[in-house]
Amino acid sequence: MTEENKKTTKELTTRNTQKLIDKTGFWKAAALVLFAVILLTQLFDVSITPKLSFLQGSKTNNVTATQATATNTENKIDTASLTAEVIPEEGVVLPITWGDLGKRMIADGVIDEQKFRALFEGGLSNQDEQMLTGNMNDPVVMTQQNSRYLLDMLWAFGLANKNDILDNGEMTDEKYGGDASKFAATGGWSLAKGAGFDHYSKYPYVTLTNEQQALVDKVSRGIYRPCCGNSTHFPDCNHGMAMLGLLELMAKNGASEQQMYDVALKVNSFWFPQTYIDLATYFKEQGQDWNQVDAKTALSADYSSAQGYQQTRQKIQSLPKPQQGGGGCGA
Repeated sequence: MTEENKKTTKELTTRNTQKLIDKTGFWKAAALVLFAVILLTQLFDVSITPKLSFLQGSKTNNVTATQATATNTENKIDTASLTAEVIPEEGVVLPITWGDLGKRMIADGVIDEQKFRALFEGGLSNQDEQMLTGNMNDPVVMTQQNSRYLLDMLWAFGLANKNDILDNGEMTDEKYGGDASKFAATGGWSLAKGAGFDHYSKYPYVTLTNEQQALVDKVSRGIYRPCCGNSTHFPDCNHGMAMLGLLELMAKNGASEQQMYDVALKVNSFWFPQTYIDLATYFKEQGQDWNQVDAKTALSADYSSAQGYQQTRQKIQSLPKPQQGGGGCGA
């Protein structure tokens, strides 16, 4: 073996020996670390918890979703009970004296009896018949079944009865055109003999005292309807004109301001059931039962005008299924 080969062999042997020493040192160190860990677990309580953020986040989300579902279930509103509260099956007694107003309106042509009867193909109930052609001395009760009939009867009366609100209010104000015949409440009354406007504020069926008229004027300004943005003091549609007629009859019968608001809210609820079921739902979500809501507040522009209702409706978290009722602003 040459000197050069001997030198190369020696170098390889040295390198292998060094690698073996390095490996031996590594395992010795590992053994010492393991021994230290075992010793620590014997001397102290050691807990090792894996940090799995994504699992913990998922768990938190699941808990939150479960809690939200539980809250929604607990706060779920009983729509059936709410509906029964807003539009009760027994109806609402109107504090008015009707007498022979129907008969008188037929005689004056405000109501064309043939046209009017044709509108109600199913026929009229005993109460309805008495109001139209007889002398109605019994209490007038509005229910879901006859709410449209009473709407039309009160519309005819409100249109024809002589009243300062019709003569000098918004209906004849130049600001709104100055022509009362152009509104739905007048032009839309097609159940008269001749044009509906021919009978506008013409007959003194019910004459109010100054105090009674002042009360009607005041309350009518505070009652809105969701078909438009106007108060009852501006009765440009059938609902407004009918409500004005109802207020006049209630005032004549000695109703108080609060009683007029209370009855008006119940009547509006029969004419616009979905609107007031929605509003009752809104107040319920605010922690207030419908029978605790002040009628004047509920009938204000903030809730009962078209704009006020729509703004309130957007805040409702749980909406009931739509109900039918109310009808349009024509006969």
